[in-house]
Amino acid sequence: MADLLSALSFSASGMEAQAMRLRHVSENISNADTPGYHRKLITFEQSMDDGTVQAGPVTLDSSQLERVYDPGNPLADETGHYDGSNVDLVIEMADAREAQRSYEANLKLFDQARQMTQGLFDLLRR
Repeated sequence: MADLLSALSFSASGMEAQAMRLRHVSENISNADTPGYHRKLITFEQSMDDGTVQAGPVTLDSSQLERVYDPGNPLADETGHYDGSNVDLVIEMADAREAQRSYEANLKLFDQARQMTQGLFDLLRR
C-alpha cells in the first residue's frame, strides 16, 4: 500500500516540476522579441527525504544576446544596433514538447497507481 502511495507522490511531483518547466518555456517564448531578455533555465532536483522531484532554482542563460540592427529603434546605439534576446524558438519548442511528454508519462503513472489503489480498496471492502 505504501508503495502505491509513493508512486502517486512521485508522479505528482514530476507533474508539478514539468508544469513549472512549461511555465518558464512559455515565458521565454513570449519574451523572444523583448530587448535584453535572457532565457530562463530550470533544473530538477531529487529530494533526499522521499525521492520526489522538484524544480530547482531558475537561472538565466548566460549566452550572448543577439545583436539586432535597427537604427530607428530608440534602444539602438550609435552603430544602429541593440541587444535582442537569446531565446531560440526552435529550442523552446523542443523543450516544450519534451516537458509535455514527461508530464503525460507522469500522468499515466499517476492514473495507473490510482487505479491499482482503487482496486486494492475494492478488494479490502469485500
